[in-house]
Amino acid sequence: MATITPDSMTYRRLGSAGVQVSVLSLGSWLTFGSQIANETAEELMKTAYDAGVNFFDNAEAYAHGRSEIVMGEILQKMQWDRSTYLVSSKVYWGGEKPNQIGLSRKRVVEACNAALKRLQVEYLDFYFCHRPDKNTPIEETVWAMNILIQQGKVLYWGTSEWSAQEIMEAYSVARQYNLIPPQMEQPQYNMFHRERVEVEYRHLYSRIGLGITTWSPLASGLISEKYLGEASAFARLNRPGLEWLKETVMKNNALETIKHLAPIAKDLGVTLPQLGIAWCLANPDVSTVILGATSVEQLRENLQSLKVLPSLTPETRARIEAVLGNTPAIPQY
Repeated sequence: MATITPDSMTYRRLGSAGVQVSVLSLGSWLTFGSQIANETAEELMKTAYDAGVNFFDNAEAYAHGRSEIVMGEILQKMQWDRSTYLVSSKVYWGGEKPNQIGLSRKRVVEACNAALKRLQVEYLDFYFCHRPDKNTPIEETVWAMNILIQQGKVLYWGTSEWSAQEIMEAYSVARQYNLIPPQMEQPQYNMFHRERVEVEYRHLYSRIGLGITTWSPLASGLISEKYLGEASAFARLNRPGLEWLKETVMKNNALETIKHLAPIAKDLGVTLPQLGIAWCLANPDVSTVILGATSVEQLRENLQSLKVLPSLTPETRARIEAVLGNTPAIPQY
């Protein structure tokens, strides 16, 4: 299988926006500033960039800000043309004291300024509200994001793990006051987590031009050969503090499903991770699939998922759906 290069990488619009995002991007959750050495993080970003990846995803909460510091130092060292890459941050969890959590105007503005310093950039291409804030009026958050865009500190703003109703509320407020509405959402999306992307948001793609930058395409590593052996250490899922994640991805007899997906990957001559990522990419509503990696070898393998797309014929996809047995039902109304 040929190596992915800038010439072979493909790009999609971020929903209705004009900005082009590589269909595969690189995220830093659980890795940068925590699980991997800074030198490895640098190698990952360079490998991704050389392959045509132009979006690097981050958040203030990742490694308590260290993830953004590491990424910022790498960006400074690489000195890539700023027009050739996109970088994001997310706001919500900034600390435990009053006004260090949530989406108030104070929180949003201060968090943005802090992220810019850590990432050592003049502006954020994408700024996500990491979770909805029940304690702050949505009007306040929308106005805060609009101010940051007017100041040139943010180019596009969006949400992460918001319901369709919450996104529409923010969109409606923006339209009411002639402000810039949210452009993108960052939901979890993989073979075991489909309902929100495929059903709940289905009208938002055409109605408001919502783009989505999906995370966890491999269900936090569950969709891989390492869980097929009896001696599996459950890797990331066994890390302290991630018990919730393990419970989420291991329910519904997921390991049995993985065992039945393995022959399909083998017949296509690809790995399980490549199959899982390509399956996400096959959804035309997905703007980009965010990859995570702890080694260059792993990243290179996963970048090859783009080459698997032509193999996902209607027959192959039907075979996958039969194994998954979780095709979401689309309401008839």
